Amino acid sequence: MNKQDKVYVAGHRGMVGSAIVRKLQAEGHTNIVVRTSKELDLKEQQAVRDFFAQEKPAYVYLAAAKVGGIHANNVYRAQFLYENLMIESNIIHAAHENGVKKLLFLGSSCIYPKMAPQPLKEESLLTGLLEQTNEPYAIAKIAGIKLAESYRRQYGCNYISAMPTNLYGPNDNYDLNNSHVLPALIRKFHTAKVTNAPSVEVWGTGSPMREFLHVDDLADACYFLMQNYNEELFLNIGTGEDLTIKALAEMIQEIVGYTGKLCWNTDKPDGTPRKLMDVSRLHALGWKHRIGLREGITAVYAEFAKSELAKP
Repeated sequence: MNKQDKVYVAGHRGMVGSAIVRKLQAEGHTNIVVRTSKELDLKEQQAVRDFFAQEKPAYVYLAAAKVGGIHANNVYRAQFLYENLMIESNIIHAAHENGVKKLLFLGSSCIYPKMAPQPLKEESLLTGLLEQTNEPYAIAKIAGIKLAESYRRQYGCNYISAMPTNLYGPNDNYDLNNSHVLPALIRKFHTAKVTNAPSVEVWGTGSPMREFLHVDDLADACYFLMQNYNEELFLNIGTGEDLTIKALAEMIQEIVGYTGKLCWNTDKPDGTPRKLMDVSRLHALGWKHRIGLREGITAVYAEFAKSELAKP
């Protein structure tokens, strides 16, 4: 990938897409193509085909997706399945039609069976039942992997896939109904701190184990794979380290400086008991994450505390 090659980043306003754009710019890429969802509805096949025919990107990062936490995944099941299927199908097919040199499809760790052996190896895909709460999203992401794999097998397209673990970082979603656990906890603890609330409610039992990767590390890994990886098998991207939700909540509470009490609402779902990525394949290629969890959350909180959302 040369610095002048035209690179299309789908989903550039999202947390992942914006991190990839920052990484490309930092590496000196000068020909980055982006479109907002108002300018280009990725669910509309003809619009996507027209865009690819006009722009002819050489490289594509497919980071566009309909995303959310446990609640959103469970409630908006049809939307999550339909919209993600349409986005990835339209982009992957249009990329093939227009001779894209290489495409990277980004999935999610929820593609793995609920009870898959830990840590999660790439070979565990499709070996068991999925977690019910986010099954539609997972099925859409599995379809994306299989699309990339099938276009490679049938047409010889150099399409690769990567499955990130739980992400956090700049441009995260802090909506308490639709966000993931880490940004939700940051917002809850900050609000409790500025309003002097005596306690903070946290969903579930606190026992599930989760792994978290800073989105800038993900962007770095995506850039690395675009330069160095050309195989059919998708790759896990993560840290290979996890902690309980309870330990995460206590770490965030400490970083935010909230001194009240934690109340665990055990009527709320826990989700999958554990989701740790096996990242040995990625490590063997020579890539490893750089940003530690405490360091990353501290930076993210400093940014959040200056935002509009931080005001009581």
